[in-house]
Amino acid sequence: MTDSKSATSRSLTSPPIHYRVEIADLQAHLFKVTLTVAEPASLQKVSLPVWIPGSYLVREFAGHLQGLKAKQGSRALAPDQIEQLDKCSWQVRCAPGRPLVLVYEVYANDHSVRTAILGDARGFFNGTSLCLRVEGQEHNAHELDIVAPKAKPDWSLATGLSPHKINKDGFGRYRAADYDEMVDSPVEMGAFWSGSFKACGVPHRFVVAGAAPSFDGAQLLADAQKICEAQIRFWHGSKKPPFKHYLFMLNAVDDGYGGLEHRNSTALICNRRDLPRLGDKKISEGYTTLRGLISHEYFHTWNVKRLRPAEFTRYDYTRENYTQLLWFFEGFTSYYDDLLLRRCGLLDNAGYLKLLNKTINQVMQAPGRLVQSVAEASFDAWVKYYRQDDNTPNATISYYTKGALVALCFDLSLRSATGKNTSLDDVMRALWARCEGGPMTEDDFAAALLSTSGRSFDAELASWVHGKSELPLKALLEQHGLAVLEEPAQLAQRLGLRVAESQGVVVKTVLRGGAAERVGFAPGDEWLGIEAAKTGWRMNKLDDLLLYAGHKNKLQALVARDKRLLRLPLTLPASVTTWRLAIKDSTTLNQWLSPSA
Repeated sequence: MTDSKSATSRSLTSPPIHYRVEIADLQAHLFKVTLTVAEPASLQKVSLPVWIPGSYLVREFAGHLQGLKAKQGSRALAPDQIEQLDKCSWQVRCAPGRPLVLVYEVYANDHSVRTAILGDARGFFNGTSLCLRVEGQEHNAHELDIVAPKAKPDWSLATGLSPHKINKDGFGRYRAADYDEMVDSPVEMGAFWSGSFKACGVPHRFVVAGAAPSFDGAQLLADAQKICEAQIRFWHGSKKPPFKHYLFMLNAVDDGYGGLEHRNSTALICNRRDLPRLGDKKISEGYTTLRGLISHEYFHTWNVKRLRPAEFTRYDYTRENYTQLLWFFEGFTSYYDDLLLRRCGLLDNAGYLKLLNKTINQVMQAPGRLVQSVAEASFDAWVKYYRQDDNTPNATISYYTKGALVALCFDLSLRSATGKNTSLDDVMRALWARCEGGPMTEDDFAAALLSTSGRSFDAELASWVHGKSELPLKALLEQHGLAVLEEPAQLAQRLGLRVAESQGVVVKTVLRGGAAERVGFAPGDEWLGIEAAKTGWRMNKLDDLLLYAGHKNKLQALVARDKRLLRLPLTLPASVTTWRLAIKDSTTLNQWLSPSA
């Protein structure tokens, strides 16, 4: 870890690291990057990150870098003066103290929020995909010049970086205090829609690419403003947040969903049909999901970008960065994203409970919850959560969904133990104060629980976070105004299967301990039909099984596996249930869910 005072001193006295980004070939999806290092070392090492913070998978961004060349003054360096050291690092042998210029291209054709794209409709990039890191000078000031494309005179640019000298469309020079800040500020370019609002006096901007003509921008801004104001007040009351401006970048596509948080911005992607529509007074399920995504990524502005795992004090961009705390940073954020929608009036109790009910059943229907703790799931994110396969539900648990339920258990336990005067809200604010909005450990969370509630929660941390036993959800929910009803599960869950039905019925996952596993179903099986009461039936959808089985609960499943036809003797189970939450005591429930909670 570098001393922050010495790093700040260097950033003020050393020449900035300078990048110029322009379009090399729009149709070939190529950015051109020119990197100028004013005072290079004699053996100057540069590298491109292998991952992007917030998305815990090694993605090998250097695979898209091509044509690296170097020069000093008017002299091009010979190819043997540029040595590739490994998959993402290069060493340049040059004259020290004289400006070194590196020029290269990056292929950009990924619609996700994690990388970069360049095409006829828009351009977008994260610095981790384009900007080589100058090793030894990461803490110097960084400048980023983005050249306006002559072929696209209607394009504008939006980024969370601080402008230094830009034109009316946003193209030009931006500055960052160091490499971390620069690559934590993605850039959106295109003929996007733009709108703005203030939340607690702080300017916020929303840009949307790819929206249909029916898009209701005013509705989106009004809802986003409510979300942002609720969260600023959650963390700071009447005080200002730790940023001077904020930017939402939303890409609307035919099919896509996700988001990635940054220190004063976020990149989002959604189905364009899920955007609010002009004249449509009914809130669609898709738009409810989008508002939850906005709430989730904005909450990360505090919970992971500032209050963050101690292991992330300084990112190591060359390898995996391990932590056991993603259950807190992603799980607790997943708890608060929908809860704060309820508190700012964008959900009613019924709408909130529907979303909570879905999360509970997702966890309860995953056998992996009894195999892996959320602390283990956090540590294994690099090789399990982001590399899912047909056995994932049996061997792992999501630190998002179960982490949200762990947060729920802490919240309701605190309210029960303290007569509802203390809640997880108070713990989060105490933790922010304790860690000064910076790196934290699990011990810090335990200390905040103790100082806020007056009692230790070490046993709960051991059981809920590091253990694999069931959470005490039912008892806690019933103490806070809800009834937990058990009802027959959907057919797939009763059978212990997850299937795809686009072209017949194809088995994707066989859940551990289920009826399908007991009779020998396997991932990849094509379920062709059934034989019941000596009659064979072809199935196009899983629900056809009940249509043709009638009252028979014993049947033969006709399955194709590796071109072989199999008969599997299947008994339909009747005892598999799912939870349904119902309101039992509105007064008690509102003490938890109401805006004044």
